[in-house]
Order: sequence, then C-alpha cells, then structure tokens
Amino acid sequence: MITINAKNIALTAPDKTPLLSILRNELGLSGPKLGCGEGECGACMVLVDGRPQTSCNFPLWAVKGHAVTTLEGLGTVGQPHALQQAFIEENAGQCGYCLSGILVSASALLQQTPEPTRAQICQALDKHLCRCGAHERIIRAVQRAAQMGKMAAA
Repeated sequence: MITINAKNIALTAPDKTPLLSILRNELGLSGPKLGCGEGECGACMVLVDGRPQTSCNFPLWAVKGHAVTTLEGLGTVGQPHALQQAFIEENAGQCGYCLSGILVSASALLQQTPEPTRAQICQALDKHLCRCGAHERIIRAVQRAAQMGKMAAA
C-alpha cells in the first residue's frame, strides 16, 4: 500500500517497477515526465514524505508505506497551489516539460524554508534541467510564491 496524492492505493506491480511507470501508466498521472531515465534531469521529480525524489529510477518497493505527492497533488485548477499561481503570473514556463519537477521541488523548499534567498532557490532547483531559458522567471515565481505564503500567514 502506498499513498499517492493523499489517496491510499494498493498496487500489484513488481517491486522493482520504477515509480514513474506506476504514476504515469497505472494511475494516469501526467505531471511527472520521463526525461533522462537516470534521475539526472528532474523532469520526473515527486515528493516522497515531503522530500524531492526522482521517480524514474526509484523502485516501487522503496515507497511502500510512504506518501508520494506529484504535481497533481499540489493544487487544483480551481484552487491552485501558491507556486502554481505564481508560475502562471510570472509566465515562468515555456514548453512546460520540466515544470512539474520544478514545482514539486520548489514546494518542498517553501515547506522547509518559507522565505528562501535567491541562492537557496537556485540550490533547490539545481538538479532541474530547463532548456527554455526561463530560469529568471522561474526564480521570480518561487520568490512570488514565498511572498504569497508570507501574506497568507499574516
């Protein structure tokens, strides 16, 4: 039994099956993407117990008993997560292939560090490859989301 986006799910797939395969092929979640297949690009990033983890090379057995959150678990169209809203407002994505992984990593950062510095944002997103050249807008979007969180807490 694993928990994916706050839902308990029983799976019968072999224990060595990559988590990404389960998320996309068995559960129909399109947020995490297959990029390099080696855990180097960040396109498949999810949260496991609130920590960023590549899912392309993470076996199913390793997540049993843990909580997995994908992009779909962050917010909804009607109620987007502050990061999703900030990324829209900053027009922080172009092709969007890498954004799911970036968003979940940024959400982990904001959970741990509600008011991160630019350097902390850059470090948290360092594992993510984005070829669109939207890095400055992505950083601004994370900063905007931190400000939105700060205002909501006030």
